[in-house]
Amino acid sequence: MAHHPSAKKRIRQTARRTEVNGARVSRIRSFVKKVELAISAGDSDAAKAALRAAEPQLMKGVQAGVVQKNTASRKVSRLSARVRDMKPLA
Repeated sequence: MAHHPSAKKRIRQTARRTEVNGARVSRIRSFVKKVELAISAGDSDAAKAALRAAEPQLMKGVQAGVVQKNTASRKVSRLSARVRDMKPLA
């Protein structure tokens, strides 16, 4: 257990950051999941809209430091390719 005031403060800060970062990651996953669900449902319009909403969230995660830049770019690229290759509903 920490004995110094600075170490105790660090523990408090870490706990707070962990909670905030966990919420950020959860939010990103939710947006990506919406794209995945739209793709699996075959709804190209919904998938495109969900992708447009998910991409900024991923990049905000990069800025916040909870997702690495290459990881976010890879996810966006793969989702974009899957959305692009979908057949539009006739």
